[in-house]
Amino acid sequence: MRIFELVLAGAFALLGLRSLVHWIRRPFESTDPRDHLWFAAFVIGRVGAWWAMAGFFLLSATLRDPNGTGEYLQGRAFADIFRDRFGWYPFIVIGCMVLQFLAAFVLGHRASRGDGAPDAE
Repeated sequence: MRIFELVLAGAFALLGLRSLVHWIRRPFESTDPRDHLWFAAFVIGRVGAWWAMAGFFLLSATLRDPNGTGEYLQGRAFADIFRDRFGWYPFIVIGCMVLQFLAAFVLGHRASRGDGAPDAE
C-alpha cells in the first residue's frame, strides 16, 4: 500500500513540474504589472495544488505509529493520527485551488488597457 501512495505522490509532483514548465513557457503579452502579478498567482495556485496533493500522499505514505512500534498506520488509527497532526493540511490544497480560481477570474474580467473598453457596443 505504501508503494501505491509513493507512486501517486511522484505522479502529482511530476504533474506539478509539467504544469510549471508549461505555464512559464507560455507567452503573456500584457504590459500591466498587475496582470503579471495575477498571472504569477495563477501559476503558483495551479502548481501549488499539484504539489500539495503530492505532499498529502507523501505524508500519508510515511505516517507511522507514534507509540514507537514503527508500524505504518491503517484504517481509523491512520485517520485519527493524520487528523490530529495534519488537520491543517487540506487548507493548503484548498487555498491553492482558490488562489488559482481567483487569479483566473480576475485575469479573465480585467478590461483591456490598450484603447479603452474592449467592446462597448
